[in-house]
Order: sequence, then C-alpha cells, then structure tokens
Amino acid sequence: MDVNALYLLWLEKAAGRPALRDELEAIRGDDAAIEDRFYRELEFGTGGLRGVLGAGTNRMNVFTIGKATQGYANYLKNHAARLSVAIAYDSRTNSRLFAETAAGVFAANGIRVYIYPRLMPTPSLSFAVRDLRSCGGVVVTASHNPAKYNGYKVYGADGCQITTEAAAAIQQEIDRIDPFADVHTLDFAEGLASGIIAYIGEDTVERYLAAVSTASLLPESFSRSASIVYTPLNGTGISCVPRCLRAHGFTNITIPPEQAEPDGNFPTCPYPNPEIREALSVGLRLAEETGSELLLATDPDCDRVGAAVKTAEGCRLITGNEMGVLLLDFVCRMRRANGTMPERPVAVKTIVTTPMAEKVAAHYGVELRNVLTGFKFIGEQIGLLEKAGEAGRYIFGFEESYGYLSGSFVRDKDAVNASLLICEMFVWYKSQGKTLADALEALYAQYGFFETKLLSFTFEGSAGFAHMTELLDSLRLSPPAELAGEAVRQVIDYDRDETGLPRSNVLRFVLDGGEVVVRPSGTEPKLKIYLTAARESREKSRAMLALLEKRLTDRAK
Repeated sequence: MDVNALYLLWLEKAAGRPALRDELEAIRGDDAAIEDRFYRELEFGTGGLRGVLGAGTNRMNVFTIGKATQGYANYLKNHAARLSVAIAYDSRTNSRLFAETAAGVFAANGIRVYIYPRLMPTPSLSFAVRDLRSCGGVVVTASHNPAKYNGYKVYGADGCQITTEAAAAIQQEIDRIDPFADVHTLDFAEGLASGIIAYIGEDTVERYLAAVSTASLLPESFSRSASIVYTPLNGTGISCVPRCLRAHGFTNITIPPEQAEPDGNFPTCPYPNPEIREALSVGLRLAEETGSELLLATDPDCDRVGAAVKTAEGCRLITGNEMGVLLLDFVCRMRRANGTMPERPVAVKTIVTTPMAEKVAAHYGVELRNVLTGFKFIGEQIGLLEKAGEAGRYIFGFEESYGYLSGSFVRDKDAVNASLLICEMFVWYKSQGKTLADALEALYAQYGFFETKLLSFTFEGSAGFAHMTELLDSLRLSPPAELAGEAVRQVIDYDRDETGLPRSNVLRFVLDGGEVVVRPSGTEPKLKIYLTAARESREKSRAMLALLEKRLTDRAK
C-alpha cells in the first residue's frame, strides 16, 4: 500500500482518536509530511520501538503500540509456558496511556499483567520480571531522547532486553498484524476488575531497593555528610534515588524544584540526556549557589546517570568513559580491601567504550569481556555466568553512554545502583583529601592519557536515512588508508568478520595509539562515531583527537 493510501486509511481509523485525527487532517495535501509519517514502519529491534510521537506507521501512537504488543503476545504464546508480563513506564508524554494500552492487549490474549501503579525506573522493571517470574516485560520510555520521542523496550524472562534472535522472531509476528483488525484489546479498568491485570506491590519495590543495597561497598565508619545536588530531570529517578541514598546515610541532598516533578515536556531541559552539559545546567547552577560538592543527574527512565564535582577551577563534568573507569577501579579496590573479590572476577564493557578499562582490569587481574553496544549484551554475560553457576564472578559492567551496573540483581544499566556507588566513591576519596577529578588524574598518570569523544550526526527523514546508509556503505567498501596522519592498521567489520560477536552494522578502524568506531544509532536517526586517542601525554592525545574529529566530520558531511 502506498503512502497516500495508508494516510487515508489511518485518517479513517483515527476517527475515535481526536489528537491523531487532528494531526492527520492538518497535513492533508502536504506530501512531504505524509511521506515522513508513512514511508516506513518503526523498526522493531533488540531495543523494541522508539520514535517520534504522532500519527502514522513511522510514529509512536496507540496503534503502533497495539500492533507491537500483539506481535509480542503471539510470540510469548508460542515460546513461553508461564504467561505473564511486567510493565513499567516513565514520565514521557503518553507513557501511561501506552503502558495501559499494552496491558489491555496482553490481557485480551490471556496473558497476566503486572504493572507498576506509578512511575518507576527501567532497572526496577528488569528486577520485577525476575522477581515475579514473568516470561517477559515492557518499559514505555524513550530513555534520554528529546521530549518529542517515546519508546517501547521489550524484556525477556531473564530480565534482559531481548536478544537479536528474539527480536527477529517478534518482528515476524508483528509483520503479520493488521493494527486495525488483528489486535485483541481489553479495557484496562476491566482487566484490573477481573484480576488478569494487577498492580505491582510495594513489596517488589522494597526487594529491588534491598538488592541495590547489597552493592554497597563503603564501610559504615566513613562520613556521608557530603553535600549533593540530585536532579531526576523530571523523570522516574525521583521515586528511588533519593530514597536509596538517604537509606545509606546520604541525607544532605538538594533537588532542583523545577526538575523534581515528572513532566514529559522536560521544560528546563528539552533534551534530557545527562551526557550533555545543557541538560545539567539547572543542577550545575544550583550546585554553585549552594556550594554543593557533587552533582548527580539521571535520565527520564533512570538507567543512566551523569555527574559533576566541585573543584578549585569550578564544576568538572565527568564523562561516561571516565566514570566507568573510576568505578571499575573503585569496585576492585574496595572488594580487595573488604575481602569480597571473587576468584576469577569478570567485568564487561561494550566495544565502543574506552580501552583504558582493559588496563585497569589487567592491573587487578580481572577478566574483561567486550560485547556489542547495548547493555543487554552486558546483561547477557551475567546470565551466562549464572547458568554456569558463577554469577558471583561478575563485579562490574559499563558503557560509555553513562550506564553502569555492579550487581547481578538486574540485567540492565541501573542509575539507582550507580548513584549509590558514585556517592560512596566520592566520600571515600574525600576522606583522603581528594576529589573525583584528582582520582581520575591519578588513573591517567598510571595507565596513560586516553582521550575520547563521541561525534553524532543527525539524518532526518527518508532522504537522511538513505544518505546515512550510503556513508556506511562507502566506509565499508572503501575504508580509509589513514586517519589523522596515521595508518589504519586494521579494519574490523562486525557485520562480516568473524569476531565471535553477533553480526552488527559496526566498523572499527584501529590505529597506532587510537581507534575509530562507526555505527548507526539504534534509537535515533543518527550516525555515531567514537574516537579514542591514547598517547604519552594529554597534549598529544588531544591533538590527535582534534585531527580525528576534523577528518571524520568532513567525511560525514
């Protein structure tokens, strides 16, 4: 069916949905707008769905949610014996509506539903799936994307986001679904009344927070009086992070009032991503006004956390790579000191995360496993260890995009767990008269000056998507012989080479003293390029990084 026929069909079927109908009426005769909404269906991948809110097959709405849920329900009925799912949702526009829509579809298919009665972090859903012995789970969230986005993350019975194979099988089921004829539905209130839909109780929340507490590493004798600014960026972190920190003695916490309450419009940070300085501006200003020593910021679904520390020169933001290395070192130090380091310890990072972690792991005798981008692959490694009866070997996992996890109680990145660890690490170093910035400089002096940078290029619409595909194809077919004046020593194509990892559209260019990794984003219309320079001094590393950035930026234009 061509885009105009699809448009007319949706216009007819959206009659009972005023917001969708009005949007479609507003673009009548606008070929470009119709094309953008209907030129493709949202791709269901290992992260589920993610897209701009609105009407159309290429948008997040109740019809695309219903179609995806019916496909997932069909998959579960064919693959699972115990038919129940857990659902959570964040503060984004329509998150609760989409969560209740999905619950009604599952219930109409005879699948019991457990749903949180209020906003809860993504890691609490990963925990609930296993705690309630469900065969799967869903979180309605677009993580750190701009306010116009929403998403639909899908989890397996192990509490991990679904594997590539499961995603492909679910996609096959989705492809068979007519969103207007084949989706079974049950009114959410009727489902609650009948008992096939039930709210997740506070006891599950308590067990989750108790599990997070098991990851605590700081002895009770240490002072926890540090002054902390915490912002949930108008997201779900408000439900668990302050509660967890206060339970561990961190009571000197200030929360910016304009970012404390859930708000899907994110009025003070339209791009609620703790990786970017603009999202932290309110928290940074409050930290300066109050003289606070540490700033923490979690993204809307509270699986990522960013941080900044007070120094003599002002607030110092800590990147995801830097915090990951700091935490890996801290976990290893404290486990050694506490006598809790397991035999043959294992840490896990993604292939786009700093190689500096390899040096830290080697120093402590930790096996470091590299996996594809996406925390589900770190969770998968925890599951493999568990199946081997060796879950206790796992000590830490992280990715450069501000995701961390130090325990096996969930199978996804966990900003509640990470916030606690960061606070403990902060006061541990403070007791020695050091800041986290001082600790980081010591690690650089010990292991080398690893400078990293992420370049991100946006390609909107069908034309942009085609151009991004052409760029990747050209790099694959005609890889550069040199970058930044250095010869490319090795090209690794994760979609074709025998890497031992699942096939993935990722290219790695290995240089002397650096590397470049290129991949398309799985959640936004972006091409991501990860740069690493590791030379004998900070100045030389930064100079090399600048040359790499210029060369790759020119190539991406």
